[in-house]
Amino acid sequence: MSNNIDVRRAADRFHTSIPWLESHHSFSFSNHYDANNVHHGLLLVSNDDVIQPGTGFSTHPHQDMEIVTWVLSGELEHKDSEGNQDVIYPGLAQRMSAGTGIWHSEMNPRGDKPVHLVQMWVLPDTARIKPGYEQLDVSAELAKGGLVPVASGRGEHSAISIRQKDATLWSGQLKAGEQVNVPDSKYAHMFVASGSAELEGAGSLAAGDAVRLTAAGSPVLTAGPAGAEVLVWELGA
Repeated sequence: MSNNIDVRRAADRFHTSIPWLESHHSFSFSNHYDANNVHHGLLLVSNDDVIQPGTGFSTHPHQDMEIVTWVLSGELEHKDSEGNQDVIYPGLAQRMSAGTGIWHSEMNPRGDKPVHLVQMWVLPDTARIKPGYEQLDVSAELAKGGLVPVASGRGEHSAISIRQKDATLWSGQLKAGEQVNVPDSKYAHMFVASGSAELEGAGSLAAGDAVRLTAAGSPVLTAGPAGAEVLVWELGA
């Protein structure tokens, strides 16, 4: 395997397990710290969370961070100190710019099923901005196949905006055997949210596995026999 391609297996992630939350952390987070695993390029957090019915993260603060939330199944209710209140569901991309400071809560409003989500944080390219919020349903784009730009600082069609010109998040709901190319970038981070896949230069990947690419070109990703849902960060400087 190339030194430019670093596979991180699902079972090797940091793990938080409390009665209402099962969370797997791709990078150092909260009480879990490893000085050698604090980020990949501009990506500082990639948390794979399952929140039980009627529970969640009560109101808490953030600042100077671009936070993107992607729901895999179930629903997540967002409320913040800027007056935004929405329910996020699969196919609806959501971004919160913490900027100078924002308080928010993230709760599972359902009483009958968990919510499964991936939350990702990237550094902004401008500090101390006014806090902001944006969401967009990209289900129709995802249904066409391939990788869809979900959140970007570059203004791609169908993407919500983030305040980081060197970052784009791509999502793909790939059918069995479907092939895509990982974007060619200085840094890229590919996460298998569900299903399985084969990545050129990395081999077989299962749900929860991630690959960190560093100037690795544009390897081919092939979805497994049951398809795959993937999240790919294209990260510049």
